[in-house]
Amino acid sequence: MRLRILAAATREFATRGLAGARVDRIAAAAGANKRMLYYHVGKKDDLYLAVLEGTYAKIRAEERTLDLEHLDPPDAIESLITFTWNYFIRNPEFLALLNTENLERARHIKRSDKVKSMHSPFVEMIRTVVLRGVASGDFKVAIDPVQLYISIAALSFFYLGNNATLSVIFGRDLLADDAKEERLAHMVALVLGALTGRSAGDFPLTTSVPVIPAKAGIQ
Repeated sequence: MRLRILAAATREFATRGLAGARVDRIAAAAGANKRMLYYHVGKKDDLYLAVLEGTYAKIRAEERTLDLEHLDPPDAIESLITFTWNYFIRNPEFLALLNTENLERARHIKRSDKVKSMHSPFVEMIRTVVLRGVASGDFKVAIDPVQLYISIAALSFFYLGNNATLSVIFGRDLLADDAKEERLAHMVALVLGALTGRSAGDFPLTTSVPVIPAKAGIQ
């Protein structure tokens, strides 16, 4: 029952935000009543925090399956970028929940020891890859792992979270398959360029950049 409640709550909070979500809708979608919901999870804020904790736990668990420690450092970083990009595409509710919690000034996850504790091993995993890369000569700089991951996530998050307006502004369908392939290649080139000291232009793009019609471009 708890899992059904959390699944229904994830959909409700991702679709309607914290303010717009309703406990009665969550209970109905889970095949429960409000008394059962309060018994298994707690009140609305407790339920929302449980959803956030589950959301972070899911992505961290999948990241642990990447086996980065057994890949060459450049391949490990490319694997992390590719995973992050594809995970965000497959799980739009993750982006929606992050947006909601940022609007809340992170007041819920500040109460969560679970969220804080699950990030330390992840940061160490990235740190190990970077240090291996420096030791092998593949990387020129030992970039701070937190800054590195924030940059990787931001390159995907901004693009996907703002694709509707950006597609109109620049006259491109940024969610077309070729556009997504181009974006992924661009992100890999930028990050590996920063780590290796090579120009981002040294890394191949999978598609050529389309020409923007004058009327759709920046005037």
